Formats: sequence, C-alpha cells, structure tokens
Amino acid sequence: MINTFLIYGANGYTGELITRFAAERGLKPILAGRNEAKIAALAGKYGFEHRAFSLDDVAKVDAALQEVDMVLHCAGPFSITSLPMVKACIRNKKHYTDITGEISVFETCAAFGKKAEEAGVMIMPGIGFDVVPSDCLAKHLKDRLPTATYLSLAFYGVGRLSHGTAATMTMNVGKGGAIRKDGKITPVKAAWKTREIDFGEVTKTGVTIPWGDVSTAFYSTGIPNIEVFTVVPPSNLKMMKMSRYLGWLLATGPFQSYLQKKIPAGGPSDLERERGKTLMWGEASDADGMRVEARQQGPEGYTLTAIAALHIAEKILAGDLKTGYQTPAKAYGADLVLEIDGVKRQDIG
Repeated sequence: MINTFLIYGANGYTGELITRFAAERGLKPILAGRNEAKIAALAGKYGFEHRAFSLDDVAKVDAALQEVDMVLHCAGPFSITSLPMVKACIRNKKHYTDITGEISVFETCAAFGKKAEEAGVMIMPGIGFDVVPSDCLAKHLKDRLPTATYLSLAFYGVGRLSHGTAATMTMNVGKGGAIRKDGKITPVKAAWKTREIDFGEVTKTGVTIPWGDVSTAFYSTGIPNIEVFTVVPPSNLKMMKMSRYLGWLLATGPFQSYLQKKIPAGGPSDLERERGKTLMWGEASDADGMRVEARQQGPEGYTLTAIAALHIAEKILAGDLKTGYQTPAKAYGADLVLEIDGVKRQDIG
C-alpha cells in the first residue's frame, strides 16, 4: 500500500473544500487537475504535491495513478469526466470514488463492476451528499422492512449551490425526470409527482427529481420501485413543469451557453455552510401494506460531502473495502452516515 490518494479536480469548489478538510485531518493527498497554475497554487497553500494533466493524456493519467492507492474524482460534469478515470483506475488497479449525483454515471460504473472485481479494485461513485446520507437512510428502511417493494426518499437542503452543481443541473434541464419502476429506471416527465413531506422541523412540498438514489438505492436495497423528492421554490417548480414543453429549446447550444454564463462562480461561504443543514425523510412499504418511515438530519450539503468523502477515503486506505461496484451503504452499512458528527436519525413509523 502506498497509502495516499489523488484528488482530481481539486481546484473546483468542492475539490478545494475537500483539500482543506484533508489537510485538517492530517492526510497527504496528491492534487491534480487540468489547470497547472491553479493546482500548483492550491498545493502550495497546503504543502501537498500536485500533478497537472487532462484526462485524454493517457500516459500522464497512468503515471499519476501509479503513485496512489485510490482516486477521489471531483471534476464535473461527471457524465463527461467519470468514464475515462474509471477505465484508468481499472487499468492501473486503483480504487475509484467520486462525488457525482448523476444517474447515468452510477449506471455506467455499475456496468464496470465485473471488470473492477477482476482487477481487485472497488468502484464507488457518489461518496458525498449524494448519495451517502440518502443511501444509508434507504438501507436503514430496508433493514427495518425486509419485504419492502416501494421506497420514497426526500431531502431538503438549506443552503445555496456551487457553480459546478448548478452547471450540471443546467446541462440536464429539459431531460425530464426518472424513477425506478419494477426494477428498471424509467423516464417520467419533469416534476412528475408532488407530495407533502414532514421533515420534522418543517413540512414542505416535495417534487420528484432524477436524483442518484433512483440508481443506487436499488443496488443497496433491492427495492424495485423508487422515487426521490426534493424541495424547490414555487418559481422553480413552475419552471420544471414548463420544461416539459420547452426543454428541447433550453437544451440547445445557444440557450445552454446563455444559461451557463448566468451561473455565479464559487459556492456557499464558510458562514453559509455553517448555518446550513440537510433534512431527509424516507418511507418504505410492501405489498401487504406494511410501512416504515424515518427522518435524518445532518450538516450542510457541501460540508457533508467533504467529510463523508474523506471518511470513506480513510477506510479504503486502511484496506476496509469490497471489490467491484459498490454503494456506500452496501459496502459499509446503514449506520455509515451516523459516523459523521452532526448526523441524527429518527424512526417515526
């Protein structure tokens, strides 16, 4: 074991936050990304080594991976950047993790599960806010009701988005929603369903979105029918419904360029993150009408992402892992998220 890891995309908002938290935990990652100047400056700030390369430079990617045990991939949009890094990790027999929330990335990674197992490595996308807390909540509900055939999850994040998250969401505007039905990921129209959700502190109207758990919760629980809800302002909900008819236009090059330019740089400040929090709710039921319900609360989303990602990285570096494609709760159990300070869970039914 070399006992270090590579943070690729370290100069993005979340990558920088993870880098700072890594330094505070006494870890020594190698930082990497395409922009030599930005990566060098960030590495110099924390006394870390750095490498600069693009993902299409196979020789440099392979050379960098030979220096580490695992990759924490933070360069989005992951639907574009994940696959070359996954292939490189399998090729070099290194473990792969990322902080994605995109269904397509989870499904692509799952398709490489057998090759990863043959290479003796673990592929675990989504080791941040999506999907660690929700995946653990899903597994907890399944453990309480082993006969469950329906799963509903919801989250309410109090805080603003980073540039990268907003850019990915904008890129996917007009593509509609997704649920899992009878074991298959099934496209549905945007804002397909709404429901009132009692998060404990507040009751809010949730709307279905194509969140990562539509993919991952199936691998973690085996539950064949899955819906994921979030809370959005009324104006956003209206826009989601309008996208059913105008999505094709919003997805065109000129509109995408316009929308992307409107996204503010950076992300929430330290004070905003400190004040923020995430509220979660979940419900599982079976064909006989049995039902269980739970709530969960934790730190603000980006803070939770950084802490969870490094917590899992430390486990992997210590040899605590399962080869092949894994989800956080499948590999580490439903109580993984409770190992993070500030996370609480409550059974309510």
